[in-house]
Amino acid sequence: MSRYSTTSTIRDNNEKRRFASTIIPSLPVSFGDIYIKTTTIERLDNLAYRFYQDPTLWWIIAAANGLGRGSLMVPTNRSLRIPNKTNYQQIINNINIR
Repeated sequence: MSRYSTTSTIRDNNEKRRFASTIIPSLPVSFGDIYIKTTTIERLDNLAYRFYQDPTLWWIIAAANGLGRGSLMVPTNRSLRIPNKTNYQQIINNINIR
């Protein structure tokens, strides 16, 4: 599922369509979160596929760990929190719903 799936589209003064700002919420720690430590360079999309079976959910792992600004790469020896799989759907549903 794309992180833009709940983002509104707007039209500017020239009638061009564009996405409104996507506000990604903070991701609270929950009981079922998984914690890992990278031993090699990892990619966020590969981690999302491994834990969620959906590489487009890389942004959930990035948001939980303050990563993904300009790169999908995660350096070695980095501790990561993988948000609980059962909670991320609720997070997605709440994004940008006003």
